[in-house]
Amino acid sequence: MKRIAEYTLGIIGAVFYVFSIAIGALRLWMENNKDYLKDYMIDNQDEFQLTPSDIDILEEFFNLNLASPGMLLVIMPILAIILGIVAMVLLKGNKHPVAAGVIFITTGVVYVILTAGGGILSGILYLIAGILCLARKPKTIIEE
Repeated sequence: MKRIAEYTLGIIGAVFYVFSIAIGALRLWMENNKDYLKDYMIDNQDEFQLTPSDIDILEEFFNLNLASPGMLLVIMPILAIILGIVAMVLLKGNKHPVAAGVIFITTGVVYVILTAGGGILSGILYLIAGILCLARKPKTIIEE
């Protein structure tokens, strides 16, 4: 049985996870360049229409130390992509579709929960791929 739908959904989900890596890298860059961003916002205050209190709020936002959210937004999608590749390898030749389905489902659900819905699109694609892995059964040939 060909598993083209599962492969396609897994690849598209992995591409969305790559976008999450890009967003995480941008967040990480912003965490490491707080002074530059603050100076830029102060210099272009008229363009952004920011008040000094808005700048203070943004500074507090960047000073939050929640175990480096930027680093989490880079590491977690990389793990999700690796697990997706492992699931697709398990699907190769239709050898272990149940294991691949479980990996797809848990990866998608756990990522959505840990990012508080941030990776919902990629999580849904992995979830659908996992459900297809579990639901599709190989055809049995009946001999008479």
